[in-house]
Formats: sequence, structure tokens, C-alpha cells
Amino acid sequence: MLTNKSSSSSARLTFWLGLVGLPIGIVAGFLAGASPLLLCLALIVGAALLWFFTSFEQAVIGLLILRSSLDLFSGLQLPSAFAIGINALTILYVVVALLTGKAVHTDKFWWFFVGWVMMQSLWVILLPLGGLGMGAAFLPSAIKVWMRYFSWLMIYLLVMQLKDRVPPEKLVSLLLLSLVAPISVALMQIFLPASILPSLLTAQAKAGSNVSGTLGFPNGLGIFLTMFIALIWWKLSTSQKRLPWMILLGLVSFVFVRTGYFTGIGAVFLLILFINSTKITPIRVIGVVLFCSAFVYMFGSTEFGQQRLTEIYQTPLLNPNIDISRAIILSYGDGNSFNWRLAHWNYLIEAWKQFPILGYGLDSSPVLGIKDFRTGSGFAPHNDYLRFLVEQGIVGLLGFVLFLTVQGVHLVNLLRSSPPKSDRRNLCLLLLALFVANLASMLSSNIVDATTFFLYWWTLVAIAGWGNEYWQTHRLTQSA
Repeated sequence: MLTNKSSSSSARLTFWLGLVGLPIGIVAGFLAGASPLLLCLALIVGAALLWFFTSFEQAVIGLLILRSSLDLFSGLQLPSAFAIGINALTILYVVVALLTGKAVHTDKFWWFFVGWVMMQSLWVILLPLGGLGMGAAFLPSAIKVWMRYFSWLMIYLLVMQLKDRVPPEKLVSLLLLSLVAPISVALMQIFLPASILPSLLTAQAKAGSNVSGTLGFPNGLGIFLTMFIALIWWKLSTSQKRLPWMILLGLVSFVFVRTGYFTGIGAVFLLILFINSTKITPIRVIGVVLFCSAFVYMFGSTEFGQQRLTEIYQTPLLNPNIDISRAIILSYGDGNSFNWRLAHWNYLIEAWKQFPILGYGLDSSPVLGIKDFRTGSGFAPHNDYLRFLVEQGIVGLLGFVLFLTVQGVHLVNLLRSSPPKSDRRNLCLLLLALFVANLASMLSSNIVDATTFFLYWWTLVAIAGWGNEYWQTHRLTQSA
């Protein structure tokens, strides 16, 4: 029976390859006559497609690892080209699989994900029709944001197709190779003089102290490293040889604090506490306290860290003599990023009141808040909930909150379905902790803009959803 099914699938594949081969031959002949360069490009694309289908597992893993190196080349639109290529490859793979009778793996959450992404297209459609606060001139930006959400969906679908091909533990471990390029470049930015570094590696640094690695912006690297600190902690809890992972955790933590991602400090603390809350032992408590103390010390030892810690004392949060109105006034001259946020949010809320139901449209928030007096350009909201409220109105914010709620319920269900003390359960706990940390970080950061972070986030969520039959459910050694 299996042989007949395999033969039938091979026959269908041969038929479709033959059917597709005819127009390809015709196009190749046309390109050869029109331009040999176009023919060479077509041959390269054809070879890449052949490699993708014949070495599917290696191709997907290689592309996932490569993504963390591309943001340096945003000026050349490489990240956008990568996203479009991933989307096209995923769709092509699914089409070929359906035509050849192969299984296409999905889950219930992915279909909900589809519904949310399709909901986002409403704001793309309404923009040129005049149904939002902005007009058709913002359509290219809106399409770009929608494509970002669509890319999340495609990454999730693509990784789901690996579930019967690659051991999940191995795949998660291989993702750690994505740290090599960002950490290497960040260490160059820390220890080498800026004068000898290419301008590409220093363009986004602030005050000569913050590092961005290959992620293009310090906060982007900080958000990215938050996830990998959690992954390294997962490896530390599952590995018999802990010293290498402790060294790696220290290295990544050192680079993290040099990004100056202040919001991430609280996110990492919340993450570590959440992960260790299920198994409290004296040694674990001491380890967590030492790690958090070292984290704060490293951050406070930097010039930027000292500045941020000083700033927070000049905000309504810790200074009872400063109310919100005064903080907004002070923000125009004191350079305090916390007070600046209050002023920026005030502008955005006042703008939202003009179009409260459906908002202004995707990616419209930067033009509605405070402007950079030097360039005239706007700033991102630095609050993702406010972003959805302003750009998509009450309808969009409720949709976003529903999306987050269903996502959290999905992670809880994965955790409950995992065997006790299994690798899968620990990964699900890690993801749930990271999810909660991100919910908090979204109050003052642009987490939704962290495209690289979300590629790896949806990869891990997809892997966690593969099911217990794909995971090695072995007992873990008691943590020291």
C-alpha cells in the first residue's frame, strides 16, 4: 500500500515537472535571445529552487540562520527581498505538495493566524478608499507592514513542514548559530575603534557606546538577544555539560547590556524569574540573584546605563514632585527619554480622538506624534498597544488584543500537553515566559517592528507545536 502511494506520488511529480518544463524551456529560449545576463540569472534562480526542493531541510535551516545577518543591508533592501523570497518559496512548496499529494502540516492556531492577517488587509483596502484618517499616499507603507505580518504567517507554515524531517531539539540548537554574526559584529563595535570600522557597522550606534551588531539598531539587537538568553538558559537546563552554556550566557548578557535596551532589563528579569518559578531551590535562587545582580552591574557600569538610571528618577514614576503635565513640558529640553515618551504618547492620543474607530492606517503613527526637529521625520510610537489604537482604531486594538490572547492560550495549551520535565515542556515554559515579558515590553518599546525577532519567535512557536510524538520525552537531570 505504501509502495503504491509512493509510486502514485512520484508519477504525479513527474507529470507536473514535465508540464512545467515546457514553458520553462520556452522562457529560457526567449531570455537567451534577449539577454544572456537574464538567462544566467534565470539559471541561478532555477538552481536555487532545485536545491530548495532537493535539500529542503538544509535549505530552510540555512535561511533561518542567515536572517540574523541581513539587517545591516537594509539600504540595499536585502531583508525585504529575503521576506519576499521566503513567502514565494513557502507558497511554491505548498502548491507542489498539494499537486503531488504530500501532506501540508498546519494546526488550529495557524488558521486563526490566517484570519488575523486577513483582518489586517482591511486597513490596506480602506486606505485608498478614503475610509481612514490618511489617504492613498500611505498605501506603499501600509502594504509593507501587511507584508511583514504575512511573512510571519509564512515562516510559521514553512517551519511546520519540517516536523517529520528534523528532530525538534536539534533544530532549536541549530538556531543558536544565528547568534554568530550579531555577536561577532557587536564585539567588534565594543572593542575596536570606530575609526577603523566600516561605516555600515557604526551608522546606528548612539553616543559611541550602544552596539547594534548586524541588527541595524541597538534596541533591535536587544530584543533579539532577549530571546536567545532564554534559549541559552533552556540549553543550560537540559545539557549535562553546563560550563560552555554558562560562558555563552555570560557573553550574550555582556553584549545585551551594551545595547542600552533599558526596557529589556526588566524583560530579562521577568523571563528568568518566570522560568525558574516552577522549581525553586536554594541553589537556583542564589543563581538567579547572582545573574540578575551581575546583569544590573554590567548595565550600570556603562555610560549610557548610568544615564538611563539617572533619567528614571526624573519621571513621575519615581519622583512625586513631577506629574505627567510637567514631565511633558520637561521633555522638550531635558533629553529624558521617559518624559519624551509621555509627550509623544500625548500627541498620539490626541490624534487618535479624530478617528477613534478605524484609525489612520498601517504605519501612520510616526507622522502623528513628535517630529525630529533636525530631519522633520516622525518617530515610532514606543508603545505597541497605542500603535494599534492610533493606526487601526478601537477595532484594530481589540483585534490585536484578541490575537495576543489566543496566542497566550495556545502556548498554555502546548505547555499542558507536554510531558513533565520534557524538553518540549521546558521550551513551552520558556516561550510563555518570553511572551509575558514581551507583553510588558510592548508598553514602552516597538516590539512589533522587530522583524528579525519575530522570524525566530514564530519558528520556535511552530516547533513547540509539533506534538509529543516528535519530541524525545526524557527526564532531565536535576539542576545544580
